[in-house]
Amino acid sequence: MELDFNEIPQPVQGPLAAFSADLDEKLGKNLASITVVGSCLGEDYRPALSDINTVLVLDRLDQGVLKAVASEAKSMHKKRVGPPLLMTEEYIKRSLDVFAVELLDFQLVGKAIWGSNPFADLHFVASDVRLQCEREFKAMLIRLRQGYIAAAGNSRLLRDVLVATAKTSLPYLRAMLWLKEEQRGSPADATFEAAAGQFGVGLNPLREVRRWREEKPRLRETELESAFERVYAAVDGLAAAVDALEVGS
Repeated sequence: MELDFNEIPQPVQGPLAAFSADLDEKLGKNLASITVVGSCLGEDYRPALSDINTVLVLDRLDQGVLKAVASEAKSMHKKRVGPPLLMTEEYIKRSLDVFAVELLDFQLVGKAIWGSNPFADLHFVASDVRLQCEREFKAMLIRLRQGYIAAAGNSRLLRDVLVATAKTSLPYLRAMLWLKEEQRGSPADATFEAAAGQFGVGLNPLREVRRWREEKPRLRETELESAFERVYAAVDGLAAAVDALEVGS
């Protein structure tokens, strides 16, 4: 198996090489491609915190494949390789409407190290992307409300809810920029800045809480309450902005 590590950062090449060799042994000719996605490809990658994420495209996807990949779970965990997404080409083609944002993001950042990139030539319908963005930001508001109640004053739980919201928002912000035919960058700070400027929504609260994952600050209750209020307002603003977007069908 000859892997193409062009544009793959050196720190993740070793784990990917070992992971790919294991897959080649377990899956053989059924494995059509391995595409690397996510933060490990850019400046947001943090070796101690970030997983190495991949998409495997297979000719045939059945329980035998699941068992084969699951048998590598301990080895993957040691290498900080996350559980791969398993797909077939047919599944990708039939999911362009319901998973438009995710597939659009894979097209932006995905790098194939084995086989051809299954996302490179995909075409998306703007109305599908807009609807998924609206659905997600409105769902985020629900999760924020539920998370606040479930945390019941537990600062660590509430902090985790806010960090997850900031992280989850990024592909949807890039999708909103795509809808406006604006330049999309994969780094988080560039995405927050571009989206804030384009949609007139203050996104510094999301940018700040995203950093908590790495910095793990000790926060007073009043600081968390203020952060929640500001993050909620930012997400509410994004939901309203994408709701008002007019796009072609």
